[in-house]
Amino acid sequence: MFERFSSGYYLGRLYVQPRGEREAAIKRDDHERVNEQLYATGEGVERLDNPLVMKVGTRHYPVVGDDDVPRGTLTLPEDAVPGDLEGKLPGRREVFLANADRAEDLLQFTGWEGESSA
Repeated sequence: MFERFSSGYYLGRLYVQPRGEREAAIKRDDHERVNEQLYATGEGVERLDNPLVMKVGTRHYPVVGDDDVPRGTLTLPEDAVPGDLEGKLPGRREVFLANADRAEDLLQFTGWEGESSA
């Protein structure tokens, strides 16, 4: 789904579409698999519900898992869809996935207030 792009990001292509929720999301199974493969440290029990951090356009989004999201799709809150994507969704787009270290830093800046940030 994602390939190494740089020292801080992986690159993938997902369908991007708006949704009426406050959080960005991908299919829960995909979320857990990516979390396990890319964010697991191997130092004990890992939380697979920690948000991923994805970049679409110029914005970063904390991304949660949701069973109602179609496989291979990233959903964004309607009011958060970048201006350069309006009118072009849904569509397959390049999506950057922050690596574990970068994601941890970015979550602080995005104002993530989920359980996992405590």
